[in-house]
Amino acid sequence: MINLAHQYGTYVSTGGWIEHVLRYGAEAVENYLAEAQALGFDVIELSTGFISLPDGDLLRLVGRVAKMGLEAKPELGIQFGAGGATPAAELAAEWTRDAQWVIKRTKACLDAGAQIIMIESEGITENVEEWRTDAAAQIIGAIGMEKVMFEAADPPVFEWYVKNYGADVNLFVDHSQIVQLECLRSGIWGTKSSWGRVLTYKGR
Repeated sequence: MINLAHQYGTYVSTGGWIEHVLRYGAEAVENYLAEAQALGFDVIELSTGFISLPDGDLLRLVGRVAKMGLEAKPELGIQFGAGGATPAAELAAEWTRDAQWVIKRTKACLDAGAQIIMIESEGITENVEEWRTDAAAQIIGAIGMEKVMFEAADPPVFEWYVKNYGADVNLFVDHSQIVQLECLRSGIWGTKSSWGRVLTYKGR
């Protein structure tokens, strides 16, 4: 499957698993990274939404992945305990981080060698009573759009991002939603509020 993806110019990323490997120590992490590299993965996701990990440790992980010739993709977010299909009520009982904390950590990870940062949807548009669009706006305002990718688990969510930030916004969606998203980006699909309104201009 990885070879097939590479034939079509698609990079292949690991999922959120590093948080489970970390509990077994540095040697287990090295074995995990080596196995991912041997299998042909291009990107190593470094999920931290479900765990508490010191800044220095995350940056060391980013640097180690980069040193192996792989791309590190840290996953950051404002909701502590995000991931693993945690029920909304349980997440509501946990604390949320300030968007500025995410921005600071994002900048540090990029400086350490990360190519792009995944922003967790929990706490922003998933498992919340009201969307925290202010957090997404702060992150984009401070970092820009090229280096961040937002989780957009539902069509109304990715439609909101495209309507507000344009067709080129980086989004992570379920594989079953790829056609719908790409049709929205290209302007050949939309709801009542987006049909015929998603436009681009690339110049000559």
